[in-house]
Amino acid sequence: MSFIEAELAEIRDKLTTQVEGTRLIQCHPALVAVDIMKTKYKHVIARFQFPEGYPGVPILLELQSKTLSLKLCDGLCKVCEAEAKKILGKKQILHTVSFLRTFLDENPFAVCSDELSFIKKELVTPSDEIKTKQKSGVIVLKINQGSYSMHIQLTIPNEYPASQVEVENKACNFPALFVMTFMGQATEMARQCTQPPLKRKPKDPPFEPTPSLKIIAEHLVKSVRRYPQESCPLCKERALPEDPKDVITDDSNEKYVERVYCGHTFHHGCLNKYLKTPPFEGGKKCPKCGNRIYHDKWKISPALAEARWAHQEAKMRELDEVKDFLD
Repeated sequence: MSFIEAELAEIRDKLTTQVEGTRLIQCHPALVAVDIMKTKYKHVIARFQFPEGYPGVPILLELQSKTLSLKLCDGLCKVCEAEAKKILGKKQILHTVSFLRTFLDENPFAVCSDELSFIKKELVTPSDEIKTKQKSGVIVLKINQGSYSMHIQLTIPNEYPASQVEVENKACNFPALFVMTFMGQATEMARQCTQPPLKRKPKDPPFEPTPSLKIIAEHLVKSVRRYPQESCPLCKERALPEDPKDVITDDSNEKYVERVYCGHTFHHGCLNKYLKTPPFEGGKKCPKCGNRIYHDKWKISPALAEARWAHQEAKMRELDEVKDFLD
């Protein structure tokens, strides 16, 4: 029995018992194909060919996957070649399959390598910080914008992307309202990626989970970048103070920052005056985007707002008349 025939016999006999989550697709001298699966999304097919001079030279390997990125598969092939060079003269296929399975077990980022690359290259700037904890699948992100910052921890679950990314706020010096909004929106975005809509339309295709890491990170980073620079659309002054220590926490203060439904920020005093001043027809519109303004503090209808304003104006006229009479 030749060396290659002996290795093929060993693969048929030991593969599935020696390496968990594997299935032999083909096994003959021209091609050995092995299906390696950790989860539905950590799934790769390894195709081996015996080159001339084997086992004195590394086994030839091609990796194919519908879920792992092409760049990751190409990189893995190079790493596997380096591993094979360590055992030249010996059987290499079982060793390589075992190495690939261990990689899938110990690398939670395998299923989101493109998303992680996007975050590092497109979102994070030199003033920010990003750290990754490979074995635990944790990404620690600190985003800075002027004196404002947000320290976020993103955890990739084992069943990602079928399970949503876990988002945790470690530290943030934005007002509490902003932190609650940032985190609430991020959590909802992640939920929509992994759970079907409550009301499905009859013609909608079957729901399939989609990756959530990139959109969550992009949302949080853009939010941190945006709000310290935003101005009140009415007075044109910056909404948040330059120094987070000067943030107003009294929600009745004229300079308290309100965030309306469309996402724009106003000073409380400016917004209160604007919403109580005509015209009221069709509801008050945001000067920046033109969308109707909605806020829990101001829930009255345009008709009621106009009636209250007219009443207030009538009272002011009466007071002026009394004043004129006394003068």
